Amino acid sequence: MGVQGTQPMSIPVLCLFADTGGGHRSAALAVTDALKAEYPGVFAPLLYDPLSAPRSPHLLRNVAGLYGPIVRLAPWSWGAVYHASDSQHAAALLRRTWLRLVDGPVAEVIASLQPAVVLSFHPLTTAAAVRAVRRHTVGTPVVTVVTDLVTTHAAWHYGFVERIVVPSAAVRQRFETDGIAPQRCHSFGLPVGSAFSAAPLTCRQQQELRLRLGVRPGRFLVVLAGGAEGSGPIARNADAVTRAFDDVEVVAICGRNRRLEARLRALCSPRLTVKGFVHNMADWYRTADVVVTKAGPQTIAEATCCGACLLITSHLPGQERGNTELVVRAGAGAHTPKTADVVDWIARLKDDPNVLQAMRHSALSLSKPQAARQVASLVASLVAPDETRTQVGPHGTL
Repeated sequence: MGVQGTQPMSIPVLCLFADTGGGHRSAALAVTDALKAEYPGVFAPLLYDPLSAPRSPHLLRNVAGLYGPIVRLAPWSWGAVYHASDSQHAAALLRRTWLRLVDGPVAEVIASLQPAVVLSFHPLTTAAAVRAVRRHTVGTPVVTVVTDLVTTHAAWHYGFVERIVVPSAAVRQRFETDGIAPQRCHSFGLPVGSAFSAAPLTCRQQQELRLRLGVRPGRFLVVLAGGAEGSGPIARNADAVTRAFDDVEVVAICGRNRRLEARLRALCSPRLTVKGFVHNMADWYRTADVVVTKAGPQTIAEATCCGACLLITSHLPGQERGNTELVVRAGAGAHTPKTADVVDWIARLKDDPNVLQAMRHSALSLSKPQAARQVASLVASLVAPDETRTQVGPHGTL
């Protein structure tokens, strides 16, 4: 069924996500890892993608598979779909029609696993989860974990859940405006993995890490990123920065965008390192002087936990709209929509360490590194009510 991470004799917790971008999976993995770390042997967190599972309807899998190409090649079309469906009426219509395709895969896994709690990390899986638990379980709570930082689609605002974990005050305010009781909303932040929530590196540790990563120490390091899909003007910025500076090292992380990766490798610059999809983004964020990226919510959440200075080049129309303003307002970075802006800001930050350090400090102030642990604690509290809460303590058993 595409379920990952089962453990016998433990309390099952189902985490629903979809690989439309990498943020939903990353947040779900962060929470499952926190459950295992905080409550060893107690919970069996299970990951399931009902949009792309082998037994899901072909139409559902095909539509989900279009997300990556669309946001890379025609982001304007994604924006059109997003805004056309961003109303409570449109979202309700989708739940009654096309999104019914999600019901079967979700109902199957819930009926089979009988989870104690269901966590939904994607707006298209929440309603299916609620319908499935009503049919196949007794009293199983469904929790929505919102993975967009500021701007949320109407599909997220489905009130028939036990609790809602929100990443920011702006999102919480919108849920409360929609009539969600404040006590049902938890402002934990966007969950990130433990690798991103470790203490900042000293200068010596940073140089040692650069050596392990194969980057020459002593140079100003710029990391270009575009999320799991490798979106945004990465190629244009990589070319411009390597041409503008002789003393700057550039690392471009292309994610699943193989076309971009091939294009950058063809540049053959000795100061440009090209990577595909990597599993050690925390290392790159920690070792970078500057991270140049689009305004992906998971990228911002993870990079700020690492104290990275951010230059935001672009945003995906729709859910990423408010993220740039969030970063700039916090002083954690700058908006650089043009390649010339990127070059100018790199020159400024390279020549003024005080400005760079102030932005790094602001990034850490914006971060919420404990979000995954707080979600894990919420799960434990839902499994064990307050009067028996002490039976499921961190590092304990039920």
